Amino acid sequence: MGRILGIDYGTKRIGLAVTDPMQIFASPLITVSPNEFDKFIDDYLTTEEVEAFVVGYPVKLNNQPSEAVTYINPFIKKLKKKFPEKHIHLADERFTSQMAFQTMIAGGVKKLDRLDKSMVDKISASIILQSFLDNRSNKKVNIKLK
Repeated sequence: MGRILGIDYGTKRIGLAVTDPMQIFASPLITVSPNEFDKFIDDYLTTEEVEAFVVGYPVKLNNQPSEAVTYINPFIKKLKKKFPEKHIHLADERFTSQMAFQTMIAGGVKKLDRLDKSMVDKISASIILQSFLDNRSNKKVNIKLK
């Protein structure tokens, strides 16, 4: 079983998170610039088996895609073209930046360190990925209960 890579895509930074090999929990991995993403992912895939990608997808409160899809959709299309054998899942990314910031506060991260946007981005990717894992796990439990 390969890992799953979580992606919080932004025009300035891309936050990345990864599951453990058993796909139970998500951990922040790294933040890269969009220009560095292709090289990073190519290098990462030479050392780690990745089964799928989970990309944070921006939606409004009314569940309609937000304006940000204009730059995320081309990224997803490029990812599908480059890795056609990998599953790409979209996950609601609403409020993940605020959740990441609150997680840093709760974790005792100093105020100055909380200003580091790259930390927020990779924690956001981790929250997106963990939410995906939790939802997938809940669906399996529900199926078993029927």
